[in-house]
Amino acid sequence: MNTGGDHPDRHSVQPQPTSLSLLEGIRANDQQAWERFVRLYAPVVQRWCRRAGLPEDEMPDVVQELFRTVATKMADFRREGPGDSFHGWLWTITQNKIRDHFRRQRGQPQAGGGDAQRFLEQLEAPQESSAAPDVSPAADLFRRGLEMIQGEFEPRTWQAFWRVVVEEHAGADVAADLGLTVNAVYKAKARVLQRLRRELGDFLP
Repeated sequence: MNTGGDHPDRHSVQPQPTSLSLLEGIRANDQQAWERFVRLYAPVVQRWCRRAGLPEDEMPDVVQELFRTVATKMADFRREGPGDSFHGWLWTITQNKIRDHFRRQRGQPQAGGGDAQRFLEQLEAPQESSAAPDVSPAADLFRRGLEMIQGEFEPRTWQAFWRVVVEEHAGADVAADLGLTVNAVYKAKARVLQRLRRELGDFLP
């Protein structure tokens, strides 16, 4: 007998309400928002740095300088056209920081070209290459975003969402396994996705 009713958890812990998206939190100098942002995007910029041939021991300084620049320029980011994306904006800043690093290493003036610039120009756009070959940038961001918000939900709520959205099981099957109504399963799905969109909406490619 299904005793789950219309609530994914009998003693559900609701996600903490927030009036700010992650982008708005960063622009408001919220420390927790900034820490979440770095957790979200540090793997992305590190991957770009590796692909540009940056040695591992030189990467921390470049990444730190990159995020300092992002912090000062975040207010300038705008989606003004259909082709605009945060990934593309961040990719441009990353290119500039890597190029500047190689120029300093080789004693070249800031306005110079050199091998590093030519190499960076040959790299593919981030929409095509920022993630592993079998994972799209959007899917990679989706996964890390979920990792950040998982702790805000009770296990049964999370299982209902995960099994329907990620594992693509039928809602009726998930409901039977978890002792919920089908309606409760889809409410759980909607709650998690709503929280994810509130957190990452501005950053999705």
